[in-house]
Amino acid sequence: MRLAKLITPKRINTLGVIKITALTMLTVSFLPAAAQDNSPYSRYGLGDQVPSVNIVNRSMGGVSAGFTDPFTINYANPASYSWFQSFKEARSPKLGSGRAILDVGINYESRTLREPNNNSPVGKFTASNLLFSHVQIGVPLRSNWGLSFGIRPVNRISYNMIKRERLTDPISGTNIDSAQTLSEGDGGAYMPNIGTGMRFKTAKNQWLSIGVTAGYLFGKKDYATRRAFINDTVAYNAGNWQTKASYGNIFFNAGLQYVINIDSRLSATIGAYGNWQQKLKATEDRIRETYYYDEAAGYTRLDSVYEDRNIKGDIIYPSSFTVGFMLQKLPKYDGEKREGGWSLGVDFSQTKWDNYRYYGKVDSVRNRWELRLGGELRPAPNPNSYWSNVAYRAGFFIGPDYIHVREKLPMYGITAGIGLPLVQPRNSQARNQYTLINLGFEYIKRGNNDNLLRENLFRLSVGMSLSDLWFIKRRYD
Repeated sequence: MRLAKLITPKRINTLGVIKITALTMLTVSFLPAAAQDNSPYSRYGLGDQVPSVNIVNRSMGGVSAGFTDPFTINYANPASYSWFQSFKEARSPKLGSGRAILDVGINYESRTLREPNNNSPVGKFTASNLLFSHVQIGVPLRSNWGLSFGIRPVNRISYNMIKRERLTDPISGTNIDSAQTLSEGDGGAYMPNIGTGMRFKTAKNQWLSIGVTAGYLFGKKDYATRRAFINDTVAYNAGNWQTKASYGNIFFNAGLQYVINIDSRLSATIGAYGNWQQKLKATEDRIRETYYYDEAAGYTRLDSVYEDRNIKGDIIYPSSFTVGFMLQKLPKYDGEKREGGWSLGVDFSQTKWDNYRYYGKVDSVRNRWELRLGGELRPAPNPNSYWSNVAYRAGFFIGPDYIHVREKLPMYGITAGIGLPLVQPRNSQARNQYTLINLGFEYIKRGNNDNLLRENLFRLSVGMSLSDLWFIKRRYD
């Protein structure tokens, strides 16, 4: 019989994938409702920016422009989608089969606010959160073509501040009344997305990958300032100045990577990605009212002083770009002499927040740049040592935040993380499956004694990457 080649579809545990995806989507719905964050800087712009890279990349200081990994999804640069394969297949695409990936994650955050030049316990506030990070699925369509889709948060608004003060007569200087002002905000944005990446061989051992992602960026902003006068003899009605807005539109970004395979294990990658300036359609409600507060019923309106609803407008979302370089050496798994691997990368990013507009108005934001440096170490694999199969990551980043209230808001962070593989028995029916638990640790400082507030953030991220062969090539005579 002549030699024939068959492509046999792999029966993936579809029900399990559906269950995990459904569980993650429920997490999206319930985690924000349980959040108890308090970040006053989220009042400006579109709020606090949520990390835009995978947990693996965050552990490496955020480097992502030139990053590729067959077991996780680098959704920051869609050009990486063309590498949904095993390490060996990435070097020789004609060998073997592609690998489908389900990547999910959550974040635990602890944020501490401090008044400038005040290190006493009275001058600080700490709040903790459990928040959704991302859910992303990657599928290899061909040996050089991949597809990915999912959903992730983009930014978050959450603050609650109370100011109590004594009002005085400006002429006589005598006390008149006391007043209390409550400023609170809520909201944020998400982006479901779908992207694709393809790669082309440009020369011997050199590849060019390009990718594009389309998504729908949608969110809301809800700002309220509630002011009440406190008087022993005269009753005043409290006032509420509130603005609610919802926005959304189709959003695009693109990326590229150029990979040079120096030898069978060492490669250098130049990468870039970004988005151009885009317009979000918005609808705003402006409410001015008097109210009273009841512990059982909450805020109840007494009288509407002014109300204007469904005001149409635009939000200008600024352009951004990231460029980077990564040098990577793969581990050696075969043969008697096993060797470890490593990767080292650097990124530079910039976002043109000076061009941000909300209904044609500027805000307390400025252009932002960020420098990132990080790497990963993989020891020489040893079948008798689990920890030799663990990936160890570290990095740091530095650059001013895009919020600019009175003074520039400096920010820097240090990161670390590990990748823990779940080993499958060799005789298991799931021996082709590969599950990786990624733990990421970030410590971020924002602001100094020249700013209104100093902010320290500790973030623990937990992600799970599940992958299996997408198809298997078999031969028979």
